[in-house]
Amino acid sequence: MVATLIVPGLNGSAEGHWQRHWARDHASASIVRQSSWSKPVLREWLANLETAIERAGEAWLVAHSLGCLLAANLARRPIASRVKGALLVAPCDLERTTRLHPGIIDFGAMPDTPLQFPTIAVGSRNDPYMAFEQLHRIAFFWGSDAVDLGYAGHINIASGFGRWEQGYDLFAALAAKADQRNVRRPAARPLEVLFGTLH
Repeated sequence: MVATLIVPGLNGSAEGHWQRHWARDHASASIVRQSSWSKPVLREWLANLETAIERAGEAWLVAHSLGCLLAANLARRPIASRVKGALLVAPCDLERTTRLHPGIIDFGAMPDTPLQFPTIAVGSRNDPYMAFEQLHRIAFFWGSDAVDLGYAGHINIASGFGRWEQGYDLFAALAAKADQRNVRRPAARPLEVLFGTLH
């Protein structure tokens, strides 16, 4: 069974977060650990993610918020060939996030390189960390399909997302997409937006 690596964002995912439920609900899933959840440094977080993928051999990624940017930073890394696909939930806008949390995030620039593995970007119309229009732009750059959850905040505990079974349906759609495309992505393509088809 291929491993699923859960990739949290800033401050990790607290008990009750849907990522914690995911790790408990699926025997193949585990959370990628970081030495400092409160002061993210891209090179350190990336090294830990790459180590986790190396140990797994190949893996699916299920990321949230800043964890989505971490996954996107694999675009130019050789280990990206070992990623079967990534579910990117509530990706954050780096500029907006650093304004909200000044002086603690060292994550370089917003990644905008197409990803070579299949991805679905799940967003919200009132996410304080990413404007809805920006979600569309970044999904286009990454080559991701986009799913609109409506007014769902940051898709975290604060916006009512504990165990999130719709996420499991989205993951199944990602796996089907990977099978159909033989885990190959084009360099760029028009954005495909899915509205309510995976509920």
